Amino acid sequence: MKKAIIALGTNLGNRWENLSKAIRALELLPGSTTVVSCSHIYETEPFEVPDEQNNYLNMCVVVMTELSPRALLGACLGIEAAMGRTRTIKNAARIIDIDLLLYEGAEITDPELTVPHPEIRNRAFVMVPLSEILPDQKFFDYDFAAAYQRVDKSGVERLG
Repeated sequence: MKKAIIALGTNLGNRWENLSKAIRALELLPGSTTVVSCSHIYETEPFEVPDEQNNYLNMCVVVMTELSPRALLGACLGIEAAMGRTRTIKNAARIIDIDLLLYEGAEITDPELTVPHPEIRNRAFVMVPLSEILPDQKFFDYDFAAAYQRVDKSGVERLG
């Protein structure tokens, strides 16, 4: 079993329900995949988007899985498609976004998958919930403490 960190985001439809459905779908994945912890939900303004959009709800989850990083990514893309996500314009509004951020023991850089996710350190909407589930701001050899201190967290609001 390997530990992985996944980010979830949504800004279309019933955003709370979208996150719940995504978590339930992650728990149904093969390879003994289990969601072991979840951050709180955070509301953020859209970031680097091509048009006017609703605010996002974001969170991070920790999973334990026997799936490989590529298989886990494929499963996440399948969940997105099953929930109605379409990919038309980069950073367009979306019913769900599921990103594989970190995977225990994996450093991958190829056109389909980069782990650790290359934008973690630049995005407060990821760093804040990530630091909640990893309070020492480390994931095995990946240390994001300095980036967490640097990133502007003012637009990230924790919800109830």
